[in-house]
Amino acid sequence: MAFTVKIEDFDLSSTLFCGQCFCFEQLEDGGYRGVALGRELFLRQNGSEIEVEGCTAGQWEDEYRHYFGLTEDYGELKRLLSRDETLKKAIAYSPGIRVMHQPLFETVCSFIISQNNNIKRITGIIARLREGFGPLCEGGYHLFPGPGQLCGLSEQDLAPLRSGYRAKFLLDAADRFAKGEIDEQLLRTAPLPEARAHLMQIKGVGPKVADCVLLFSCERLDAFPMDVWMKRVMARLYPEGLPDYARPIGGIAQQYLFHYARTSEEFCSEG
Repeated sequence: MAFTVKIEDFDLSSTLFCGQCFCFEQLEDGGYRGVALGRELFLRQNGSEIEVEGCTAGQWEDEYRHYFGLTEDYGELKRLLSRDETLKKAIAYSPGIRVMHQPLFETVCSFIISQNNNIKRITGIIARLREGFGPLCEGGYHLFPGPGQLCGLSEQDLAPLRSGYRAKFLLDAADRFAKGEIDEQLLRTAPLPEARAHLMQIKGVGPKVADCVLLFSCERLDAFPMDVWMKRVMARLYPEGLPDYARPIGGIAQQYLFHYARTSEEFCSEG
């Protein structure tokens, strides 16, 4: 049964499709469908109201508010970041973005797949990974597979994903998670260089993928993923780096800047 929640200062579309999450799709009727936290969700936004189907109101409060980054005070975070005029402009361009908090293994696999890839292909590979190897639930949808579902498979087994060279990295990640070699508590609490190095023991995980995982799964708001877009942004706008006051929440600043750089005509025209 569907229910409605009222959320101010949140844009579902820009949050889901700003490059941090690949498990949702937009439907022809304007709603969104995704498999998240073990359930198939259907969401629709009308202004500050979100219609939710697929979980209970209690599950939304207990799990999905945190998942969508709705438990943080973004009003205060944006006021702080907006002390810088460039960040103020990027935030104003898409003020409803939230940094999500996604499951660790799923996020590692998603950003391994994301390397040298576009969002449409990433989303397709992840959908095939779910449908080919994830548990089938009542209702006909598949969850994201856990390490146990992938551990012991071969690259040939993963050929239907059409993930190319990334298949061997997915298998290495599954093997390390299954053996307990990845310590989530360390990732959440260790100094950032140590947390990054811990993730980089997984084959195919470099600094950028590690920082994406730390930011989008481990709530490390000091992580600052650097891809081609962000290197361009930083070279043009912040050659000396972000202002000191913004660095502890640089990951949030990064999302506003990343989305602005990729989609804003103004940024492209300024180049």
